[in-house]
Amino acid sequence: MTRDEKSGKPTKDPSSTEGKPKIMTVPLPQLFDEIEGSIGLANEAARDARKAAEEARQAGEKAAHEAARVAAEAISRVERTAKEALELARLLKLTLTEAAAGVEKKLTGKP
Repeated sequence: MTRDEKSGKPTKDPSSTEGKPKIMTVPLPQLFDEIEGSIGLANEAARDARKAAEEARQAGEKAAHEAARVAAEAISRVERTAKEALELARLLKLTLTEAAAGVEKKLTGKP
C-alpha cells in the first residue's frame, strides 16, 4: 500500500486494482449509489424525451392546422377567381354573339 504525499494517509495501489472488474474493487454501497444515480439520469432523460415528443406532436398538429387553413383560403380565392372568369367568359360570349349578329345584319342588309 502507498501513502498520499500530502495527507500521508494510506492509499490503494492503482496497480492492485488494474484489470479487475469494478464490482471486485468498489464497495457495494458505492456501486448501488452509482446504479441509482444512473437510473435517475435515465428516468430524467426519458422524461425529457417524452416532453420533447409531446412538444413535437403539438407543433406538428399546429403546423397541420395552419397548412389546412392556408389551403382553405387559397381554395376559396381560386374558386372566387374561377367564378369571376366564368362570368367574364359568359359576358364575352354574349357580346361576341351580339356583335356577330350586328355584323351579319349590316352585311345582309336585314333590319
